[in-house]
Amino acid sequence: MEEPQQQVKRLSRRAARLESLLEKYKRKSQLQYTLIQLSEQASTVAELTLLYPAIHNILSQYLPGKSFYVVLQNRFTQALELSYFVDEKDAVAIPLHEAHHFKDGVTGHVFKTGKTVYLTKEEMLSRAKAGEFKILGSQAEHWVGVPIYRDGAIIGVMVSQSYEAEQSYSEHQVELLEVMSLYLATAIERVKKRELLESEVKIRTRALMQSNEALNKEIDNRKRALERQQILFQISELATQFSDIDDVYKQVHDIIRSITFADNLYIALYNKEEQWLTFPYSVDEKTRYKTRSFAKGYSELVIRTEQSQLIDCTRAKALAMEGIVERPAGYNHNLAATSWLGAPLKTATGVIGLIACQAYDHKYEFDYDDVELISFVSNQIASVLQTHLANQALKISHQQLEHRVAEKTKELQQTNLHLQMQMEERKKIEQQLYHDAHHDSLTGLPNRSLFLTQLEKTLKKHHRYPEDNFAVLFIDLDKFKDINDELGHQAGDQFLVWVSQSFSECIREHDLLARLAGDEFVVLLDHLTDRQQAEDVAKRIIKVMQQPFCLKGVCMQSGASIGITYSNKLYRNTDEIIRDADAAMYYAKNAGRGRYEFYHPLLSASSSAQKQHDQHHLDKLPTHFRYTEIVNWSDSAEPIGFIEAFGEHPVLGSTSFDILKKFAAEKPQHLEIELQLLKKAQDVAACRNDDILFNCSTMLLENNHFDVLKQQLVTEGNALCLLFEESEIRFASSQQILNLKSLAEMGIPIGLNNFGKDRCDLTLISQIDFTYVLLSSTFSKRVLQQTSYEVQLQGILAVTQVKGIKVIARGPAILNFRSLLEKHGLQLFFGKQQALDKGQETCAFIPTFDNESIPS
Repeated sequence: MEEPQQQVKRLSRRAARLESLLEKYKRKSQLQYTLIQLSEQASTVAELTLLYPAIHNILSQYLPGKSFYVVLQNRFTQALELSYFVDEKDAVAIPLHEAHHFKDGVTGHVFKTGKTVYLTKEEMLSRAKAGEFKILGSQAEHWVGVPIYRDGAIIGVMVSQSYEAEQSYSEHQVELLEVMSLYLATAIERVKKRELLESEVKIRTRALMQSNEALNKEIDNRKRALERQQILFQISELATQFSDIDDVYKQVHDIIRSITFADNLYIALYNKEEQWLTFPYSVDEKTRYKTRSFAKGYSELVIRTEQSQLIDCTRAKALAMEGIVERPAGYNHNLAATSWLGAPLKTATGVIGLIACQAYDHKYEFDYDDVELISFVSNQIASVLQTHLANQALKISHQQLEHRVAEKTKELQQTNLHLQMQMEERKKIEQQLYHDAHHDSLTGLPNRSLFLTQLEKTLKKHHRYPEDNFAVLFIDLDKFKDINDELGHQAGDQFLVWVSQSFSECIREHDLLARLAGDEFVVLLDHLTDRQQAEDVAKRIIKVMQQPFCLKGVCMQSGASIGITYSNKLYRNTDEIIRDADAAMYYAKNAGRGRYEFYHPLLSASSSAQKQHDQHHLDKLPTHFRYTEIVNWSDSAEPIGFIEAFGEHPVLGSTSFDILKKFAAEKPQHLEIELQLLKKAQDVAACRNDDILFNCSTMLLENNHFDVLKQQLVTEGNALCLLFEESEIRFASSQQILNLKSLAEMGIPIGLNNFGKDRCDLTLISQIDFTYVLLSSTFSKRVLQQTSYEVQLQGILAVTQVKGIKVIARGPAILNFRSLLEKHGLQLFFGKQQALDKGQETCAFIPTFDNESIPS
């Protein structure tokens, strides 16, 4: 066996060999990475001035010294020229100021020999004394020069040097410089080619810019041609659109002002027979023009020469010295124009006048372009003015005739006066009709239409000025039905009038109080600074409603439940505001009536943070279902039922999930609750033989949720008719509408819930194949109370009959709905409600109420 000592030696030799190989591979890898960096820089930099710093930056990671420079041979002068220079001690100017630069130095020695040279300070001094080269610049401790070759010929030298004695260069570092020099020439050539390409691009770009300039000039010429054509159109319109000569003069001024400076302009007419100049139109900041005899002024010069005249201060003096222009005695030369331009008005019969523009105090200097333009315009305007002047003369001749006609028209004027009085009376009637259409006939308050219009304006104003807040108070009267039942409907009407007057005293003058319907009132408070102002109004209203209402010796105690919504930048339409105020009002009513609540799910919640947190997690609430029978007057009809999920909320008590889902902690939880309730509803429907209707959210129709909905419907079987709220469908996206239509195409029954609550949009039920349409109780009450809503109901029935849709009515009074059914031919309406316990029906019946109408 091999001795242990020999094994140790053999393993030591093997370890040394492995270390040598590892060091070799490390150098190879480092060299390869350096070359890759050099290739990337050569591919990315656009100029040689950027390439050298990049190479220097790469080498500085591996070389001891930071001094580095590159010298290349000028192929025309054959001299060695500095291309890049960074030195720890010397500036760029030092090597450039040395005699012959690099030719006689150690750099030139490397260039001559074409070999790599590594010298220490002592070696460099020794060889310099021997006369091999001269020492230029500061003496380095270590100096390495590597020749740069291209196509076998040396083109320059790359140098790195260190001024610290301990910073020497290893063989690997010298080898790195040599390898870099081999690739440097290729990199320089690539960058030069890129520079040449960019130069060619700049040249072509310059040529394109010149072409664009020529094109722009052509465009400018065409624009000027179009402007002249437009001016011709305007002048042609003067002949037909204006009958008053003064209006024609003003339009001429506007045309001149559109082409040149015309702040001071006058139009003069020339009477050749009487040798007079008249000035029918003038706008001037210093001079007032009056009719004068023909003399030697600027205007007369234009008329005599029949040519346009451009007169500046120099020419004005020359004309005065030559006697062509003469100023009247006492003329104030301070009022003289510094630039004057006049053009004759020529017609077939000769010159009839001129148009003149002038500028004072060198405010503007007219040029020959202005002369050309105004001459062009004046030639076109002259005939138009002549036509209008002739028409003016004809108009004067007709004035006498018109005077005689006026005498005979006095009787007609009296008749017209009587007719005007009748028109004023009719206007008052129309105003009264408008008032009646937008105000409640009983209380005189604004109605729903006027209130929604004003609320929409207020919302838009809030979007523009978020600091201007507003609030909406939704008021429902407590025990109003008891007053109607015990005192009669006439007393109920008097009570509503008394309520409207009392509410008006609780608000400011610019606030808006409106009656929506029945015992529902709304108040719009504008220009609020904080929520307390809305609370104060609510408190005043509640206090007023605490007073008993007495009639014929009988006193009844009423009250008001108020829901308040405060302005919020998230509101995008009035329906959202009314919806939230309505929901807040129901919270107030459920919490004990005779109180107000702001729109928020935790108004009366405990101060415990954990309880507030749990109230948002609706999946933790105990859940039960209530079944509502849909009464069908048809003898051979299939049974129909409506199920609704309720949760035992710690604040609101047993509350419909249609309300609770609005306050889910987050959207994923809302979706999870929707799917859970849908699954439970499918289980309930599977145990029954009738058609079951169940309310869903349009969130399930979103693309990222719709596949889950379809999978659940297919997996559990199609045992439900899915109802969707009309208010949500109205604001659904186009993709949600397509997904809704695809449910109908799959044979899944769908329905529209709470239709006609705020508006009656027949396009919804005409464009989508619903199986059922459930009228809102609000709409049903209005049909019973206002005849105008009967027309809307007839339209709904006409569309649904054509589409084969079943219409279901619901409301708080079955007897009233029976009369509605018999009158309008409806077959379906909400009957009684019963609780469901684990899929089993109980015997206890509960009166039917929905989310819109909680009885007093």
